[in-house]
Amino acid sequence: MRSHRQAGLARLYGATALACLFACAVPMAPALAQTIAAKPVPSDTQMLLAADTLVYDNDKHTVTAVGGVQIDYGGNKLVAQRVVYNRDTKRLVASGAVEIINSDGTKINSDHIDITDDFADGFTNALRVETIDKAYFAAESAERMGGVLTTFHNGVYTACEPCEDKPDKAPTWRVKARKIIWNGEKKTVRFENSNFEFFGFPLAYLPAFEIADPTVKHKSGFLIPGIVYNNHLGVGVKVPYYFALSPTYDLTVTGSGYTKQGFLGEAEWRQRFNSGEYTLKIAGINQQDPRAFIGTGNRYVVDSGEPGDPNKFRGMMGTKGQFAINERWNFGWDVLLQTDKDFSRTYNIDGFNDLAHQSSIYLTGLNGRNYFDVRAMRFEVQEDTLSSDPTARAAKQPWVLPSFDYAYIPDTPLAGGQLSFNVNARVISRNRLDAVLADPAVSTSVNNVRGIDGESSRLTAEAEWKRTFTTDGGLQLTPLLAFRGDAGYVNANQASLDAVNQMGANLGEDVDMRSSLARYMATLGLEARWPLLFSMPSSSHILEPTAQVFVRPNEQYVGGLAVPNEDAQSFVFDATTLFERDKFSGYDRIEGGTRANVGFRYSGAYDNGWATNAIFGQSYQLAGENSFAAPDLVNAGAESGLDKRTSDYVGLVGFNSPSGFSGSVSGRFDEQTLEVRRAEVKAAYSSLPISLSAKYAFIEAQPLYGFTTDRHEVTLGASTHLAQNWRLFGTGTYDIQSNVLVKDGVGFAYNDSCFTYIMTYSQTRDTITREVSQNIGFNLSFRTLGDFGSSTSAVDTIQ
Repeated sequence: MRSHRQAGLARLYGATALACLFACAVPMAPALAQTIAAKPVPSDTQMLLAADTLVYDNDKHTVTAVGGVQIDYGGNKLVAQRVVYNRDTKRLVASGAVEIINSDGTKINSDHIDITDDFADGFTNALRVETIDKAYFAAESAERMGGVLTTFHNGVYTACEPCEDKPDKAPTWRVKARKIIWNGEKKTVRFENSNFEFFGFPLAYLPAFEIADPTVKHKSGFLIPGIVYNNHLGVGVKVPYYFALSPTYDLTVTGSGYTKQGFLGEAEWRQRFNSGEYTLKIAGINQQDPRAFIGTGNRYVVDSGEPGDPNKFRGMMGTKGQFAINERWNFGWDVLLQTDKDFSRTYNIDGFNDLAHQSSIYLTGLNGRNYFDVRAMRFEVQEDTLSSDPTARAAKQPWVLPSFDYAYIPDTPLAGGQLSFNVNARVISRNRLDAVLADPAVSTSVNNVRGIDGESSRLTAEAEWKRTFTTDGGLQLTPLLAFRGDAGYVNANQASLDAVNQMGANLGEDVDMRSSLARYMATLGLEARWPLLFSMPSSSHILEPTAQVFVRPNEQYVGGLAVPNEDAQSFVFDATTLFERDKFSGYDRIEGGTRANVGFRYSGAYDNGWATNAIFGQSYQLAGENSFAAPDLVNAGAESGLDKRTSDYVGLVGFNSPSGFSGSVSGRFDEQTLEVRRAEVKAAYSSLPISLSAKYAFIEAQPLYGFTTDRHEVTLGASTHLAQNWRLFGTGTYDIQSNVLVKDGVGFAYNDSCFTYIMTYSQTRDTITREVSQNIGFNLSFRTLGDFGSSTSAVDTIQ
């Protein structure tokens, strides 16, 4: 008798384990991109059983566990009030608040489970599933036949969490189906007689639709379509079709129909390898309404086909890739080719629609603090002006073949200090001169040659040593030694030489443009910092007076317009650059002469959570020629506040609070009158239900750069939660000087755990022509189902 009891228990254990595996293998959440199948359990795994009573009925050949039944097998748990195993029918029945917890965290609840011990066939009722990523499925009943086909009757699926206060409240969305059929052999889930409900109201009736089952990561089929709108294109509908060709590569083909321009075709190939991935995208269209692109002055504002005939084919081909050669080295590319400079931006080709797209091929290496980068690149300005327009920028962009950067910091100190090396090189080729020269007939004083028509190259190498000493009183002294050498070559076409000579004549400067040059810069520097800590009952403050002195010879070839300036054009003197050894933004210029930088840094922390910070100071040209006052092909340094022996004052004050309020004020002030030359004020507040931001920018007139009047600009943004999950937001940028609302937009959004809806309307205006461009964007996102709407770029612009 005892041996029979042990055999019956063993079968009970085994059948119960099979039931666990069956229930966990059923695809309860068909929209999920993962399987909820249990992991295989090793054959030698022990099963733990706990119950109030264990009954063996020899006459009926059943084994019954009653009262608080708990079974644990390979990480899968079953809890029920009663479990019965019949040796004759080889069926197992669990009843009474049955709960199965899969090893991956998926929970399955039912009142009753009846299944064969090989789980090929079975039945369950009042079923509810909660997956690990909070997706939910419920059905009145489910049955399994032949070990392959599982049918759910009167099922519901949603990815919305139930309301804690009102668990019976309808979720934001759900799919109800009379029958859901999962085919384990074909790997499909079919919904029959289904309704899509939104906030409890039926939104769409779907007689039948089929999707891939959760075990399938890739499956061919139509993706959710999208809708777009643009002034030039009209309303467009995008319909993508996905080809799942392999686990490592796929193809997506998209057809878009626009009410004004016709059919646009797109295709994207993606492929992954163990070491990286790449993509290839192509797109093309024959426009049916080219006159939609006519701008002010009755002229076309884009290039396409023959001049004046944009009805020719427009298209693009773009590819991106990145591969890891090893843990330190990476190789990659980002290349865009198109029939005209604005196609990808006009048709919003994802990944290639930015205003200034950088096409490049690169090799990078990173090892601790050491860095290597070599790349060939070109900036492609996707503007809507014809190339023949003098203001067009695209054709004036150079080819960089190549650019090279290398930084090396030895691990071993030298003489107790840190030694570092930097190398930079560039080779540039440009096919069109980029210059603006003064013309008395139009009363302009602008003179610059931003880029020469021809080739130029430069190689720079620099070594720096510095060491910090701290005295007993806390004074920190940092001596510095640096040496830099440059070699360059220039092959300017005649148009560029003529432009440089004209600029020299306009400025009254003797031109000394060289075809080759070599220069050096040696620097001896000392920085003194004295951090002082002030502790108070409710706050602490650190005041750090700082002084720097850099002794060096004059910058060579300064004046005479001798050196093309390609990478040091964007120069701004403010509090963030006050204590830089070389304040130029690139390598084509070098700061020379003896200079001192004097000022202080401050930071404060308060017990109530507030924090403050500040920087203030001034720079002095002590000896030698001031590099920022010397003539330059792009006027770098002119009207910067550094172009005099005693610079303007620069400062910054900022604060932030635990309540979400923050702000900062920065500016540059005349060294004699303290008149504001440049200023920026920022303020922000973020605390439910309101978020506010404001920014004011002021730049004094800079005639040498073409700005003959002061510039003032204000940007405001706001967002408020109207109710739970609902938000209204907007932004606007106003040019005070031009009296133009440059950009504005408004939108509203709904967001909860399973659904997001955003709709926006935005406008941009040309400050000269006042021409208005409008955009409408919206996006619907159903968690686990997909997204629908316009591209996110149209939405992101005003949030």
